[in-house]
Amino acid sequence: MSIKATMIVDKDFKIGEVDKRIYGSFVEHLGRAVYGGIYEKDHSTADPQGFRGDVLELVKGLDVPIVRYPGGNFVSGYNWEDGVGPVEQRPSRLELAWRTIEPNWVGLNEFMDWCKKANTEAMMAVNLGTRGPAEARDLIEYANHPSGTLFSDLRRKHGYEQPHAIKTWCLGNEMDGPWQIGAKTAVEYGRIANETAKVMRWVDPTIELVACGSSSLHMPSFPEWEATVLDLTYDNVDFISLHQYYGNPSNDSANFLALSLGMDSFINTVISTADYVQAKKRSKKKINLSFDEWNVWFHSNEADRKLDPWQIAPPQLEDIYNHEDALVVGCMLISLLKRADRVKMACIAQLVNVIAPIMTANGGAAWKQTIYYPYMHASLFGRGTALVPLIQSPKYDAKDYTDVPYLESVAVHNEEKGEVTIFAVNRNLEESLGLEVDLRSFGGCTLIEHIVLENDDLKAANTLEAPDRVKPHTNGNARVDGSKIEASLSKASWNVVRVKLG
Repeated sequence: MSIKATMIVDKDFKIGEVDKRIYGSFVEHLGRAVYGGIYEKDHSTADPQGFRGDVLELVKGLDVPIVRYPGGNFVSGYNWEDGVGPVEQRPSRLELAWRTIEPNWVGLNEFMDWCKKANTEAMMAVNLGTRGPAEARDLIEYANHPSGTLFSDLRRKHGYEQPHAIKTWCLGNEMDGPWQIGAKTAVEYGRIANETAKVMRWVDPTIELVACGSSSLHMPSFPEWEATVLDLTYDNVDFISLHQYYGNPSNDSANFLALSLGMDSFINTVISTADYVQAKKRSKKKINLSFDEWNVWFHSNEADRKLDPWQIAPPQLEDIYNHEDALVVGCMLISLLKRADRVKMACIAQLVNVIAPIMTANGGAAWKQTIYYPYMHASLFGRGTALVPLIQSPKYDAKDYTDVPYLESVAVHNEEKGEVTIFAVNRNLEESLGLEVDLRSFGGCTLIEHIVLENDDLKAANTLEAPDRVKPHTNGNARVDGSKIEASLSKASWNVVRVKLG
């Protein structure tokens, strides 16, 4: 073994508590995310409401704590009233964000039913593109107020006696983007977001609110957008959002695996901007981050350009993910954990079919994409306290980043279970990487398992015909001696090393 990395983990060197909601996801009325994804009434596994049972089982396997809904770009032209009441009376609409037809077979109440079945909560977005404070007020009254008013009683008339008690709300979506219906300047958005936040809190003071940050770190207005928006909304919001997608259109795998360094920088810049506004306002309140769209997205771009408009649930944004995509998703998950002190919510975009860990065939099977596995491992084993990783690793230079560490890693201490989990990606495409982890402050420990996701073909993908071509195994070679872990991480691999303390 020619190269080695070391890592020291101390239980007192804490990044912060991991909010389970960083393992959230996203279901937008886009492509086959809803129709043909979570909902397909004629499917052999469908329940009486039309929700696919096979998809529900795969979602439950991820232990998803929160799901953002109904958009996304979709929400900026959406009338929530279209999706409630008797289904046969709901209108079909031209959906301008994605140029499809929205039949409104699934709306707020059905989605909340699905959330219960999936053991998750909703992160609801309000339309601040074509609508504003009045419609947001009506929606939260419908969703959260007990009874005795126009919209709360309308919900009861629709068969939902008890309020949905939705806690988390997004104030619009990507309002800085020229592609967005009703796009706004930072001042225009900040003003309407603040007024919307006020009336929503007056209806339900218990809610949390997310203001729109920049649509990506590449927006020309970033981070001035965040500074202006927070200056106008600071007292009435709890989170600022971040969105970022990565791709490998030039087929430069070494550079692709380095892109999460940009995610680290993005997070740190937004934290710095939020803290600047806090200082400017002399406020004791700290704004946290909601990274409510993140993933790899580029494979489907060419196919999407060829789709005919005005279809119901066409196959849009259906990236088929390969092994290297899973490694990048693993690096992005580690980036979120490395700032668990401030990133308190995040949503992999999306959950089913649309740039998603789960794929389905209409009328057929559902299967796990390659990115399902690091997402699942982080969600299942990344609960507890994120610890500062003191890493020494050999590095390489890529096209966009220099001094890229071959080892990308973080540790999470679950005190309740008496476990420490090491998440690690070896970015080296040619060689294995020796790893030594020093858990000196924890005393003795024993190995629970060493999970490895590896494949000799970076482009290997899971498909309907070969759903298990890329999947993890538990035959990793990690060894534990007292408080030391030693392992050899295969080239281009995702690793989960779990140890029991004591």
